[in-house]
Amino acid sequence: MNLSNLLVVLVEPSNLQRSIIRKHLANFEINEVEEYSCGQDALDFMQHQIPDIVISSMHLSDMTGTDIVSKMRDDDRLSLTTFLLISSETHYRFLEPVRQAGAIGILPKPFTEKELGKVLHSTLDYIGDHETEVTDEDFENLNVLIVDDSKVSRKYFKNILSNLGVKNLTEAEDGAKAFDIFQQQHFDLVVTDFNMPNVDGKELLELIRQSSEQSSVPVMMVTSEQNQASLAAIESSGVSALLKKPLTYDVIKRIIIELVFDDL
Repeated sequence: MNLSNLLVVLVEPSNLQRSIIRKHLANFEINEVEEYSCGQDALDFMQHQIPDIVISSMHLSDMTGTDIVSKMRDDDRLSLTTFLLISSETHYRFLEPVRQAGAIGILPKPFTEKELGKVLHSTLDYIGDHETEVTDEDFENLNVLIVDDSKVSRKYFKNILSNLGVKNLTEAEDGAKAFDIFQQQHFDLVVTDFNMPNVDGKELLELIRQSSEQSSVPVMMVTSEQNQASLAAIESSGVSALLKKPLTYDVIKRIIIELVFDDL
Protein backbone atom coordinates (compact mmCIF):
# COMPACT_ATOMS: atom_id res chain seq x y z
CA MET A 1 0.00 0.00 0.00
CA ASN A 2 1.22 3.54 -0.72
CA LEU A 3 0.02 7.05 0.08
CA SER A 4 -2.06 7.31 -3.09
CA ASN A 5 -4.29 4.51 -1.77
CA LEU A 6 -5.28 6.36 1.39
CA LEU A 7 -8.90 7.41 1.90
CA VAL A 8 -8.95 10.69 3.83
CA VAL A 9 -11.87 12.33 5.61
CA LEU A 10 -11.16 16.05 5.90
CA VAL A 11 -13.24 18.06 8.39
CA GLU A 12 -12.62 21.79 8.15
CA PRO A 13 -15.17 24.66 8.17
CA SER A 14 -13.02 27.02 6.09
CA ASN A 15 -13.14 26.61 2.32
CA LEU A 16 -9.70 28.20 2.08
CA GLN A 17 -8.15 25.86 4.66
CA ARG A 18 -9.72 22.82 3.00
CA SER A 19 -8.25 23.93 -0.31
CA ILE A 20 -4.79 24.35 1.23
CA ILE A 21 -4.88 20.92 2.85
CA ARG A 22 -6.18 19.32 -0.36
CA LYS A 23 -3.23 20.79 -2.28
CA HIS A 24 -0.78 19.36 0.25
CA LEU A 25 -2.46 15.96 0.03
CA ALA A 26 -2.37 16.10 -3.77
CA ASN A 27 1.38 16.64 -3.60
CA PHE A 28 1.53 13.23 -1.92
CA GLU A 29 -0.68 11.85 -4.71
CA ILE A 30 -3.62 11.51 -2.31
CA ASN A 31 -6.77 12.36 -4.22
CA GLU A 32 -9.43 10.26 -2.51
CA VAL A 33 -10.58 12.89 -0.01
CA GLU A 34 -14.07 13.29 1.45
CA GLU A 35 -14.58 16.89 2.60
CA TYR A 36 -16.94 18.07 5.33
CA SER A 37 -17.45 21.38 7.08
CA CYS A 38 -19.11 19.93 10.20
CA GLY A 39 -18.38 16.96 12.39
CA GLN A 40 -21.68 15.09 12.26
CA ASP A 41 -21.67 14.85 8.47
CA ALA A 42 -18.19 13.34 8.64
CA LEU A 43 -19.26 10.85 11.32
CA ASP A 44 -22.33 9.91 9.27
CA PHE A 45 -20.10 9.16 6.27
CA MET A 46 -17.83 7.02 8.44
CA GLN A 47 -20.77 4.81 9.37
CA HIS A 48 -20.85 3.66 5.76
CA GLN A 49 -17.17 3.73 4.84
CA ILE A 50 -14.17 3.59 7.15
CA PRO A 51 -11.39 6.00 6.14
CA ASP A 52 -7.68 5.43 6.64
CA ILE A 53 -7.20 8.77 8.34
CA VAL A 54 -9.40 11.60 9.60
CA ILE A 55 -7.92 15.09 9.39
CA SER A 56 -9.90 17.61 11.41
CA SER A 57 -9.83 21.16 12.63
CA MET A 58 -10.56 21.78 16.31
CA HIS A 59 -13.47 24.21 16.20
CA LEU A 60 -16.44 23.26 14.02
CA SER A 61 -19.99 24.57 13.86
CA ASP A 62 -21.53 21.58 15.64
CA MET A 63 -18.73 20.09 17.74
CA THR A 64 -14.97 20.10 18.27
CA GLY A 65 -12.24 17.89 16.87
CA THR A 66 -12.02 16.46 20.38
CA ASP A 67 -15.65 15.36 20.09
CA ILE A 68 -14.97 13.67 16.76
CA VAL A 69 -12.02 11.60 17.96
CA SER A 70 -13.86 10.71 21.19
CA LYS A 71 -16.85 9.42 19.21
CA MET A 72 -14.50 7.49 16.93
CA ARG A 73 -12.78 5.81 19.86
CA ASP A 74 -16.16 4.81 21.33
CA ASP A 75 -17.13 3.14 18.03
CA ASP A 76 -15.55 -0.30 17.61
CA ARG A 77 -15.56 0.10 13.83
CA LEU A 78 -13.62 3.38 14.00
CA SER A 79 -11.49 2.85 17.11
CA LEU A 80 -8.45 1.91 15.02
CA THR A 81 -8.80 4.75 12.51
CA THR A 82 -5.97 7.26 12.72
CA PHE A 83 -6.83 10.86 13.62
CA LEU A 84 -4.85 14.01 12.87
CA LEU A 85 -5.74 17.37 14.39
CA ILE A 86 -4.72 20.52 12.51
CA SER A 87 -5.38 23.54 14.66
CA SER A 88 -3.96 26.77 16.01
CA GLU A 89 -5.55 25.88 19.37
CA THR A 90 -3.07 25.83 22.26
CA HIS A 91 -5.37 25.49 25.26
CA TYR A 92 -4.71 22.41 27.40
CA ARG A 93 -8.46 21.86 27.95
CA PHE A 94 -8.95 21.17 24.24
CA LEU A 95 -5.70 19.45 23.33
CA GLU A 96 -5.21 17.05 26.23
CA PRO A 97 -8.29 14.86 25.41
CA VAL A 98 -7.04 14.60 21.82
CA ARG A 99 -3.62 13.45 23.06
CA GLN A 100 -5.26 10.97 25.43
CA ALA A 101 -7.38 9.56 22.61
CA GLY A 102 -4.25 8.61 20.74
CA ALA A 103 -4.16 11.11 17.89
CA ILE A 104 -1.45 10.22 15.42
CA GLY A 105 -0.45 13.88 15.38
CA ILE A 106 -1.37 17.46 16.27
CA LEU A 107 -0.17 19.95 13.68
CA PRO A 108 -0.31 23.74 14.04
CA LYS A 109 -1.71 26.20 11.53
CA PRO A 110 0.26 26.79 9.39
CA PHE A 111 2.06 23.45 9.12
CA THR A 112 4.79 22.33 6.76
CA GLU A 113 4.38 19.69 4.09
CA LYS A 114 7.20 17.74 5.75
CA GLU A 115 5.25 17.60 9.02
CA LEU A 116 2.16 16.35 7.20
CA GLY A 117 4.21 13.79 5.30
CA LYS A 118 5.59 12.33 8.52
CA VAL A 119 2.06 11.74 9.83
CA LEU A 120 0.85 10.25 6.55
CA HIS A 121 3.74 7.80 6.41
CA SER A 122 3.09 6.83 10.02
CA THR A 123 -0.49 6.06 8.99
CA LEU A 124 0.84 3.77 6.27
CA ASP A 125 3.01 1.99 8.84
CA TYR A 126 -0.03 1.53 11.06
CA ILE A 127 -2.20 0.10 8.28
CA GLY A 128 0.32 -2.14 6.58
CA ASP A 129 3.34 -2.84 8.72
CA HIS A 130 6.73 -2.58 7.04
CA GLU A 131 8.89 -5.69 7.21
CA THR A 132 11.40 -5.80 10.07
CA GLU A 133 13.77 -8.31 11.52
CA VAL A 134 11.28 -8.78 14.35
CA THR A 135 8.66 -11.34 13.38
CA ASP A 136 4.96 -11.42 14.23
CA GLU A 137 5.68 -14.42 16.43
CA ASP A 138 8.13 -12.34 18.48
CA PHE A 139 5.42 -9.79 19.20
CA GLU A 140 2.86 -12.52 19.91
CA ASN A 141 5.04 -13.83 22.72
CA LEU A 142 5.27 -10.48 24.52
CA ASN A 143 3.50 -9.96 27.84
CA VAL A 144 2.70 -6.26 28.18
CA LEU A 145 1.20 -4.32 31.09
CA ILE A 146 -0.65 -1.11 30.11
CA VAL A 147 -1.16 1.41 32.93
CA ASP A 148 -3.29 4.53 32.46
CA ASP A 149 -6.19 6.08 34.35
CA SER A 150 -7.80 7.01 31.03
CA LYS A 151 -9.86 4.18 29.53
CA VAL A 152 -9.57 5.85 26.13
CA SER A 153 -5.77 5.90 26.34
CA ARG A 154 -5.64 2.26 27.42
CA LYS A 155 -7.82 1.32 24.49
CA TYR A 156 -5.58 3.25 22.10
CA PHE A 157 -2.44 1.48 23.29
CA LYS A 158 -4.22 -1.87 23.19
CA ASN A 159 -5.13 -1.20 19.57
CA ILE A 160 -1.57 -0.19 18.69
CA LEU A 161 -0.04 -3.22 20.40
CA SER A 162 -2.65 -5.59 18.99
CA ASN A 163 -1.90 -4.25 15.53
CA LEU A 164 1.76 -5.10 16.13
CA GLY A 165 0.71 -8.65 16.95
CA VAL A 166 0.84 -8.52 20.76
CA LYS A 167 -1.81 -10.83 22.20
CA ASN A 168 -0.99 -10.91 25.92
CA LEU A 169 -2.15 -7.54 27.22
CA THR A 170 -3.02 -6.69 30.82
CA GLU A 171 -4.55 -3.39 31.94
CA ALA A 172 -4.41 -1.38 35.16
CA GLU A 173 -6.01 2.00 35.86
CA ASP A 174 -3.36 3.32 38.25
CA GLY A 175 0.10 2.52 39.55
CA ALA A 176 -1.10 0.86 42.75
CA LYS A 177 -3.20 -1.72 40.95
CA ALA A 178 -0.48 -2.12 38.33
CA PHE A 179 2.15 -3.01 40.94
CA ASP A 180 -0.16 -5.58 42.56
CA ILE A 181 -0.56 -7.23 39.16
CA PHE A 182 3.14 -6.84 38.37
CA GLN A 183 4.12 -8.81 41.48
CA GLN A 184 1.99 -11.77 40.40
CA GLN A 185 2.82 -12.04 36.68
CA HIS A 186 5.84 -11.90 34.42
CA PHE A 187 5.97 -8.99 31.95
CA ASP A 188 8.31 -8.20 29.07
CA LEU A 189 7.28 -4.55 28.86
CA VAL A 190 5.38 -1.97 30.91
CA VAL A 191 3.70 0.95 29.13
CA THR A 192 2.56 3.55 31.66
CA ASP A 193 1.17 7.05 31.82
CA PHE A 194 2.86 9.55 34.14
CA ASN A 195 -0.05 11.52 35.65
CA MET A 196 -2.31 9.08 37.52
CA PRO A 197 -4.11 9.03 40.90
CA ASN A 198 -2.94 7.01 43.93
CA VAL A 199 0.43 5.92 42.53
CA ASP A 200 1.66 7.86 39.50
CA GLY A 201 3.97 6.63 36.76
CA LYS A 202 7.17 7.80 38.44
CA GLU A 203 6.23 6.12 41.72
CA LEU A 204 5.33 2.92 39.86
CA LEU A 205 8.68 3.03 38.10
CA GLU A 206 10.49 3.37 41.45
CA LEU A 207 8.55 0.42 42.90
CA ILE A 208 9.47 -1.72 39.90
CA ARG A 209 13.15 -0.76 40.03
CA GLN A 210 13.57 -0.96 43.81
CA SER A 211 10.97 -3.40 45.17
CA SER A 212 10.31 -6.13 42.62
CA GLU A 213 11.88 -9.29 41.25
CA GLN A 214 11.49 -7.89 37.73
CA SER A 215 13.51 -4.75 38.33
CA SER A 216 15.11 -4.76 34.87
CA VAL A 217 11.88 -4.93 32.86
CA PRO A 218 11.72 -2.19 30.19
CA VAL A 219 9.35 0.62 31.21
CA MET A 220 8.05 2.98 28.53
CA MET A 221 6.43 6.06 30.05
CA VAL A 222 4.17 8.35 28.04
CA THR A 223 3.12 11.80 29.14
CA SER A 224 1.88 15.20 28.10
CA GLU A 225 3.77 16.74 31.05
CA GLN A 226 5.54 19.98 30.10
CA ASN A 227 7.37 20.70 33.37
CA GLN A 228 11.07 20.14 32.70
CA ALA A 229 11.87 19.43 36.35
CA SER A 230 9.28 16.65 36.45
CA LEU A 231 10.57 15.18 33.18
CA ALA A 232 14.16 15.27 34.47
CA ALA A 233 13.10 13.50 37.66
CA ILE A 234 11.46 10.72 35.62
CA GLU A 235 14.54 10.27 33.46
CA SER A 236 16.75 9.94 36.54
CA SER A 237 14.46 7.25 38.01
CA GLY A 238 15.49 4.58 35.53
CA VAL A 239 12.82 4.89 32.85
CA SER A 240 13.70 2.98 29.67
CA ALA A 241 11.95 5.44 27.35
CA LEU A 242 10.11 8.70 28.03
CA LEU A 243 7.76 9.70 25.22
CA LYS A 244 5.53 12.72 24.84
CA LYS A 245 1.94 12.52 23.59
CA PRO A 246 0.74 12.39 20.89
CA LEU A 247 2.64 9.31 19.72
CA THR A 248 2.80 7.94 16.22
CA TYR A 249 2.59 4.24 15.45
CA ASP A 250 6.06 4.08 13.91
CA VAL A 251 7.64 5.71 16.98
CA ILE A 252 5.92 3.26 19.36
CA LYS A 253 6.99 0.30 17.26
CA ARG A 254 10.58 1.49 16.96
CA ILE A 255 10.91 2.10 20.70
CA ILE A 256 9.44 -1.31 21.58
CA ILE A 257 11.89 -3.02 19.21
CA GLU A 258 14.79 -1.08 20.73
CA LEU A 259 13.72 -1.87 24.30
CA VAL A 260 12.72 -5.51 23.94
CA PHE A 261 14.43 -6.91 20.86
CA ASP A 262 17.68 -4.94 20.79
CA ASP A 263 19.76 -8.09 20.96
CA LEU A 264 18.13 -9.79 17.96
